[in-house]
Amino acid sequence: MRNHLSVAAIFFFFISACSRPEPVLPASPQPEFRPTATIKDIMDSIVDPSADELWESVATTVDATGVHDKYPQTDEEWKAVRRDAIRLLEGSNLLLIPGRHVAKAGEKSENPGIELEPEQMEALINQDRATFSQLAHNLHDSVMVSFKAIEARDKEALLASGAGIDEACEKCHMKYWYPNDVRPPDEGQPPAPSK
Repeated sequence: MRNHLSVAAIFFFFISACSRPEPVLPASPQPEFRPTATIKDIMDSIVDPSADELWESVATTVDATGVHDKYPQTDEEWKAVRRDAIRLLEGSNLLLIPGRHVAKAGEKSENPGIELEPEQMEALINQDRATFSQLAHNLHDSVMVSFKAIEARDKEALLASGAGIDEACEKCHMKYWYPNDVRPPDEGQPPAPSK
């Protein structure tokens, strides 16, 4: 009887092993990102307006009635400027998503002859993604200075941080947007030596 049970157990083991469904193999991986907006869209919708709000959140003006300081003062005003910094920080990451085009197909420069055409910008970016990534990271790092000032509610540090954001933006624009633009040297900087 014991042999019949052993044979039956082995038989049922093999039958159940053979009747198991085949494992389902995962489908080919889906792309991690689904970029819809162009770099131009990200700049127009997120980066530019957020940077403008940060820059305009602090200011000192002098007029006939005296010196006027503008800066976030209430909890809500500090929250609003913090949101601008978050959008700008994450906007710098959005610029780096693989597969994102500079502009829509057929879109043209708004200032031909001064700015490159979108396909020229995209070619420059694609030729050296490492530099484009570094410039986007530089924007992120410059905004982190503002973000830390906002977290500390330090209006002076927030005011000072604006120059770093402007510099990060301009370095990228000078490389990809209008690389042929010749600008005078900064005030106080000696002119470049002539060749």
